[in-house]
Amino acid sequence: MTTPPPSPAGSPTSSAPTAATAAAPVPGAPKPVVAFDDFAKLDLRVAKILKVENHPNADKLYKLQLDDGSGTPRQICAGIRAYYKPEELLGQRIVIIANLAPRVIRGEESRGMLLAASNVPKSQGGDAAGEAERRVVILSPLTEIEPGAIVS
Repeated sequence: MTTPPPSPAGSPTSSAPTAATAAAPVPGAPKPVVAFDDFAKLDLRVAKILKVENHPNADKLYKLQLDDGSGTPRQICAGIRAYYKPEELLGQRIVIIANLAPRVIRGEESRGMLLAASNVPKSQGGDAAGEAERRVVILSPLTEIEPGAIVS
């Protein structure tokens, strides 16, 4: 009796997962390991919040005008409106990804992203069934440092 040759990877009889059978990512699960060179491509900088406005086309977003040390104001859109009042943000120093490709979010250009931590993944959130209420905490330096300072 002969054994049939192994099936090519991805064929219906293969044990390798395919796009259709791969498990969906679990919210909050660790992400894949990245090489240091990939991480080093991020330009993390300190920025000071100069102005806070409600985004005109999104209930969860603020438009933030930042001093990033470049001499030119930077605008970012941030989904933190449910967690912070404008007066709590004004004048604060935050950490941003400065070299993220610009993108238009509901009609407003965002040139970067602020960094924040949360106790519950974004896709979940607290509910009446006893789940934890989602908290969002903006990352900021412990002491005063000028806008544009490099985070490493």
